[in-house]
Amino acid sequence: MTHATAVKSVSADAAAQEYLVFRLGQEQYGIEILKVQEIRGCDRVTRIPNAHDFITGVTNLRGVIVPIVDLRVRFQLPVVENDENTVVIVLNLNDRVVGIVVDGVVDVLSLEPEQVKPTPDVASVLSSRYLLGLGVIDSRMIILVNIEKLLSREEMALMDSLTESYAE
Repeated sequence: MTHATAVKSVSADAAAQEYLVFRLGQEQYGIEILKVQEIRGCDRVTRIPNAHDFITGVTNLRGVIVPIVDLRVRFQLPVVENDENTVVIVLNLNDRVVGIVVDGVVDVLSLEPEQVKPTPDVASVLSSRYLLGLGVIDSRMIILVNIEKLLSREEMALMDSLTESYAE
């Protein structure tokens, strides 16, 4: 391998992005793996009165109060009963810890930039601000979610106040 080839392969590896792929209904979604702190079963969640409908409550994760967001509700999908595959993906978003409820984790994928296609310009429940693009591998398509944009500043501030009030 020549030096130029070695440099090219290193830079190509650096361009690949890893995503945790999860399922909601029949669709598969991906979030940047670096945002994922851990994956847990659906623990007991304390419901919060008057919270947004997509905030199912908070849980205590080793002394940290973590707000839990149900992505089915957030994405306006039909709500289904949790089953043995339902998990909470604990995320670290801009120094905030948030859990998201999903129907199950599928796998971890590494996508090259050419495998990420722009989202089609269609009216969608998922605002284009939430989406990074579509990951395409063979005949499989994964909706890549910009998880940090999923919650507005106001919603994040509300979750901060919820966690602070329950931490006291």
